[in-house]
Amino acid sequence: MNYSKNKVSDIQIAYIGGGSRGWAWTFMTDLALDEQISGTIRLYDIDRSAAENNAVIGNRLMSREDAGGDWKFEVKNSLKEALTGCDFAVISILPGTFDEMDSDVHLPERLGIYQSVGDTAGPGGMIRALRTIPMFVEIAESIKAYAPNCWVINYTNPMSLCVKTLYHIFPEIKAFGCCHEVFGTQKVLKGIYEAETGDTADDWHDVHVNVVGINHFTWFTEASYKGNDLFPIYRRYIDSHFAEGYELQGENWMNSSFQCAHRVKMDLFKRYGLIAAAGDRHLAEFMPGNEYLNDPETAAAWKFGLTTVDWRKEDLRKRLKRSRRLASGEENIQLEPTGEEGILLIKALCGLERVVSNVNIPNSALQISNLPADALVETNALFDRDSIHPVAAGALPVNVKDLIMPHIKNHDRILKAALTCDENLVAEAFMNDPIVKGKALSKEDIRTLVHDMLQNTKAYLPEGWRL
Repeated sequence: MNYSKNKVSDIQIAYIGGGSRGWAWTFMTDLALDEQISGTIRLYDIDRSAAENNAVIGNRLMSREDAGGDWKFEVKNSLKEALTGCDFAVISILPGTFDEMDSDVHLPERLGIYQSVGDTAGPGGMIRALRTIPMFVEIAESIKAYAPNCWVINYTNPMSLCVKTLYHIFPEIKAFGCCHEVFGTQKVLKGIYEAETGDTADDWHDVHVNVVGINHFTWFTEASYKGNDLFPIYRRYIDSHFAEGYELQGENWMNSSFQCAHRVKMDLFKRYGLIAAAGDRHLAEFMPGNEYLNDPETAAAWKFGLTTVDWRKEDLRKRLKRSRRLASGEENIQLEPTGEEGILLIKALCGLERVVSNVNIPNSALQISNLPADALVETNALFDRDSIHPVAAGALPVNVKDLIMPHIKNHDRILKAALTCDENLVAEAFMNDPIVKGKALSKEDIRTLVHDMLQNTKAYLPEGWRL
């Protein structure tokens, strides 16, 4: 990297999963909007044609007059070629295909187990992790070999196990995971503050929060806007609007596979006294399966939907068509801020900013004081030149800790199962998962489900599995 006044140039970023038909375009947009940093994006993907397409799209975008960024996109043939000499590595991959995810999400329905996302917790999240972890073992080993000093930014789910694997394989790695779910809850709090007070809040970034928990099951122990404690304001709103919930302007949970009316987080606030800080679809999957996800009708009553894999497949078909249009110049990417913070964090690590943001890293500084030091947690951290300083978030209330600990223990079980090819450990993790436990199923039924789900994803599992 080269430093000059208020600018850093010749930054080398390895993009693992550089053929992405979604997140990559978000990343390109933010790069094109920023004039302080520039360099080369090295795209690597097992689908080389997808990476080549994104190189065309990225270079076309940077050539536009309205693009302030100055980046060159290149396709690389291997992890070694992409990583050697890089300053940053971004990981955004789809582990397997949507056919495997179809089994992750929908096969458990034969036992009455419903999942609203299926990429983090529950049976779907755990099986997804088993095919993801071997990929992250290879990535961690490659980073250790070719770019041990680079900063590694992960966007892949299951977030906690992806980042945990990186540190397990290469303890000295400088890796962290980014997730935007906390931002969504800050926006909800901004809207509720405006609804309750009649004041206008200029920017959701001014909603200051203390973040505790694990990815997609995060909580706020404090929340304020310009000196105003938002907890009593949130409580008043819930007292008056619990039945209908709250939807941001332009959102309608019935018309989207991703939106919700935030009634689950309101209910969790009433029950536990903290503000749950993720979308309801994610939060529901960390709770017992007989509560918010007992069946599709229950989910609908809480005003969130079950994201089917058929919907994801149709969305992919649309994005593939859009990819061709973007590459051919039939369509242009709109240069508007995306709301993501990845570029801001890169700038901070380059020394251009000082930023506090939520981040997924090991709890080695005991930033959550009553969780294990080897847990992979999500809290705030201060980003500065070539450093991340975890912010002390304090202890979790016992009642919320009790909700989180089964998932932390399952992270350990699934990581060990993936590394040792142990089907019994997977079954043990299933039996201790709240979604499964909430259904009071027999051990035989659970073991059969585990085996069948492993069979359906065996093409992405190491040879050590005896299936």
